Amino acid sequence: MPACQRPTRPPCCPLRLAAALSALLGAWPAAAQQQEQQQAGAAPTVLAPVVITATRTEAQAFDVPAAISRIGAAEVREGHALINISESLALVPGLLARDRQNYAQDVQIAVRGFGARSSFGIRGVRLYVDGIPATLPDGQGQISNVELGAVGRIEVLRGPFSALYGNSSGGVIQVFSEEGTPPPSLGITALAGSDGTWRLGGQASGAQGPGFAYNLSASRFHTDGYRDHSAAERSLGNAKLTLRSDADTRLTVLANSLALPEAQDPLGLSRAQAEANPRGVDPSAISFNTRKSVNQTQLGLVFERRLDAANVLQATGYGGHRGTEQFQAIPVAAQVSPLSPGGVIDLSRDYKGLDLRWTWKSRLLDGPFSLVGGLAYDQLEEHRRGYQNFVGTTLGVRGALRRDERNDVDNFDQYLQAQWQIAPQWSLSAGLRHSQIDFRSRDAYIVGTNPDDSGSADYSATLPVLGLMYALSSEVHLYATAGRGFETPTLNELAYRSGGATGMNFGLQASRSGSVEAGVKTQWAGWGEASLALFRTDTENEIVTQTNTGGRSTFQNAGATRRSGLELAWAASYWQHLRLQLAATALKAEYREAFQTCTASPCATPNVTVAAGNSLPGIARGSLFAGLGWAPPLGWRGGLELRALSKVYVNDANSDAAAGYAAVAAQLGYAAQLGAWELNAFVRGDNLFDRRYIGSVIVNEGNSRFFEPAPGRSWIASASATLRF
Repeated sequence: MPACQRPTRPPCCPLRLAAALSALLGAWPAAAQQQEQQQAGAAPTVLAPVVITATRTEAQAFDVPAAISRIGAAEVREGHALINISESLALVPGLLARDRQNYAQDVQIAVRGFGARSSFGIRGVRLYVDGIPATLPDGQGQISNVELGAVGRIEVLRGPFSALYGNSSGGVIQVFSEEGTPPPSLGITALAGSDGTWRLGGQASGAQGPGFAYNLSASRFHTDGYRDHSAAERSLGNAKLTLRSDADTRLTVLANSLALPEAQDPLGLSRAQAEANPRGVDPSAISFNTRKSVNQTQLGLVFERRLDAANVLQATGYGGHRGTEQFQAIPVAAQVSPLSPGGVIDLSRDYKGLDLRWTWKSRLLDGPFSLVGGLAYDQLEEHRRGYQNFVGTTLGVRGALRRDERNDVDNFDQYLQAQWQIAPQWSLSAGLRHSQIDFRSRDAYIVGTNPDDSGSADYSATLPVLGLMYALSSEVHLYATAGRGFETPTLNELAYRSGGATGMNFGLQASRSGSVEAGVKTQWAGWGEASLALFRTDTENEIVTQTNTGGRSTFQNAGATRRSGLELAWAASYWQHLRLQLAATALKAEYREAFQTCTASPCATPNVTVAAGNSLPGIARGSLFAGLGWAPPLGWRGGLELRALSKVYVNDANSDAAAGYAAVAAQLGYAAQLGAWELNAFVRGDNLFDRRYIGSVIVNEGNSRFFEPAPGRSWIASASATLRF
């Protein structure tokens, strides 16, 4: 199979085949179980209620008028390497998480098409880890600091209600570490796999009476990389301590550290390069030794106090430091100009924040009523320096200073949201958030013709959301939701101007969107849980990639865009231990107005027309996940997974695309109990049929190196042992 596909070729149809296969898999066990229960007189299987906190109050996902998915600890860990969060996010419809096989750039995550343009890190989607923002005030997020061995659950909120989290809330992903529980336990995990990959992890958890609980975890990971020049090494540590002075008071202490001493960056490949050698690398990555190093430490506190039966106060505070050094493939000739910022980026970032929240639960006109109000303040202080990426004739080393500035971003948000059971079958949810985000830049590199580029930009928005749910029956709930959202440019998107001028691109405006959603949620005994959501989002001043060369991007505002689609999720359990899961998405994302863009860098004046009706790049029109698993507490376990994706355009002109594909994975394991020891081992194979396909794309890459190939057939083997005292 070719590594990528031009849009003029007939599209492949893995989604249709996969959907048919999934339907057959789902119908067989349901019918068989129904017949078995009728013969034996057994009660039908009923799934346990799924409780979520994505709307800031505990509720069953079935009762919330929003598209919400919850991934439990077993789904995160069972048969997975615990290296990338993308391993388990395939269970969420509307969310596309792609492992780029490039640890210098993090996982690509997009929710309903928001975030697809990001060339590194995560933007357009809000991230939280144990209530602490992993998205900075400017909207740029990182998820590489999550220790997956300690995760208790992941919640994903999609659609209009995401806007209640403020700037860049195309969706919200919240990761929660497990709480320590008795008895104390000590565990270790060892994993090895293809391409020199290994991971060692350790965890200690427990509780002493009702007043103290702990969960400590750490891991070390290494890979030689599927592609040339893609080796990486990473160490993670996470601590969660819970202290209770009484039944109404709880303090949670959270500490986290990340060390990524060096992650090589293989950059993208052109079509010819990807088809000739998907493991290859562009020569520029070797000559400039493109790479990144990251270190991060963070501390957070969450204090909760129940004042009485109706009122709860919560205060969350956090602070941290993140340092990053990145070597880019910027040609020496391009750095001759005295206005060039060089080819090495050195970032030192200090960040902190505080969120104060009050929750009141009562009754209004004989219906349950809850009100949540809060204030949030977050601050980022960045010291950005740029250096030449050469000294004399030696490339890929830090050279002379070419940029030096201090950038600050802070936001002050106020939010209020309410939920009200207005009648036995009707419930109303509403919210309002006001956000104010201020950017300031102080230039310290004023040398020769390089001017003082200090400046500022301010953005603000008021974001209302309204949702209504109707309980058609105890098994079927209908809902509709509408809201407004907005997204500011990040510091990295402001960092460069496409024409080669110095300073920040403060001419970028915030994009603003309006979203509507309608859906149905069902819980039928014997058939499991299912949800269907229809949505549409119209955006003005969409922020789009203008140039992207050598790992450096510039951005501009386009006109109006529209994202519309359908999401389907289904999960059911049969015969106690058999689990079937399905997540399917159809998404159409297109420009509704023509605009001018660039195809080369530098670009003083955009000179290429992007036609109205073109698809937004980086977004697939269709995706599917189907899983079948057998997971008893002890004994043999196993599972099959099918992941399919339609073609993905790589640029605004829609002149090229990565082909659609379908890939199959399988895992087989065994769990045993030997006295106080719990033993678990498994082997997993991915891309079993060794298909050649593109795992992710770099949007609008100026050298047409759009493609990041996925690995061929690969294997991992894992063994773990836990001692419970």
